Amino acid sequence: MNALDWLASQQDAMIALLREAVEIDSGTYDKPGNDAVGAVYQRFLASHGVATEVMPQPRFGDTLVARVPGGDAGKGHIMLMGHRDTVYPKGECARRPFTITDGIAYGPGVSDMKAGLVLNSFVLAAFAQCNGAPGPLLAAYTADEEIGSPEGGPMIEKLAQGARVVLNAEPARASGNVVTGRRGGVFSMLRVTGKAAHSGSRINEGISAIEELAQKIIRIHALRDDGAGISFNVGLVRGGQSVNSVAPWAECEIDMRYRSYDQRESGLSALRAVVAESFVPGTSATLEIKGEFKAMVPDAGIEKLLALHQRSAVASGFSVEGEYTLGCADSGLTAAMGIPTLCATGPQGFAGHSLDERLVLNTLVPRAQALARTIMGLAEAGL
Repeated sequence: MNALDWLASQQDAMIALLREAVEIDSGTYDKPGNDAVGAVYQRFLASHGVATEVMPQPRFGDTLVARVPGGDAGKGHIMLMGHRDTVYPKGECARRPFTITDGIAYGPGVSDMKAGLVLNSFVLAAFAQCNGAPGPLLAAYTADEEIGSPEGGPMIEKLAQGARVVLNAEPARASGNVVTGRRGGVFSMLRVTGKAAHSGSRINEGISAIEELAQKIIRIHALRDDGAGISFNVGLVRGGQSVNSVAPWAECEIDMRYRSYDQRESGLSALRAVVAESFVPGTSATLEIKGEFKAMVPDAGIEKLLALHQRSAVASGFSVEGEYTLGCADSGLTAAMGIPTLCATGPQGFAGHSLDERLVLNTLVPRAQALARTIMGLAEAGL
């Protein structure tokens, strides 16, 4: 039996593995949960003859690496990747367990992106059971993508060195398309220091960090330029010590998105100018980058890989186009290294990061077969 025929018989097994992964809480900051999900995939891979290695991470979930030998190693390895962390709090799996209604699966992380990791795992298993792949396969399962991959990003860049192509199993778009371009993003922390004082009897001796932060937030949001594709959003705000004190500290977390690498530099420069300017005399402020996605800028290598994947999709019973999305992903890291990269090769999902997150189950097998066909067609496509 070849890899494609084996995959054709695996939908029920794919669903069973997906259920097991989805029913474990794995918010980004839940390291035990993420490591438990990693163990689910590791057990499956081991049971199908796929070699794995766990690369410890100090704060977030460990990176799981899987390898299947094959082909001409001199051309470089073929890299699959995806993340197992979600945006949901502890207890979400108990509140919204994995369910299936009319061929649609629901649950936290079901499409973003535990199903993509199921798909990658079965493609690895298919080649392992059919005496290897047309080239060495390496798959990375990381656990901090939702906050900009502060630990997983450097690991991905290290593992991608010398890669032939990279295929990232984020969910296919609502249109069914794959992704050939993404914005980059910078997650940063802005901290303001003021001076505490009693807000009744000694209010004039205080210096409000919250007031200063409020002034900065207004100016940061004014930097947004939808036409140019650059945006700034303050998504979290904290500060103060008590309601009857002038706030001695305040902080916020900022999400900046950009299309091109020069916009990254100009955007950060504008942001730092706001941070440096003091609107409330006596305050000071600092800016720290906490995580970052690089932009996935379409190029000739990406277009060639897309054309191959389109042929593979048609042979698997569906069609796709390449799509640009405003969201970020780890695929930007490898695209920025000059490696032909395709994103959203996973099954079709909808409404990620919401209570209505869902997955179309009958796209699992065809998308897995299309991925396998893409891997098998690299040499003929000149990749």
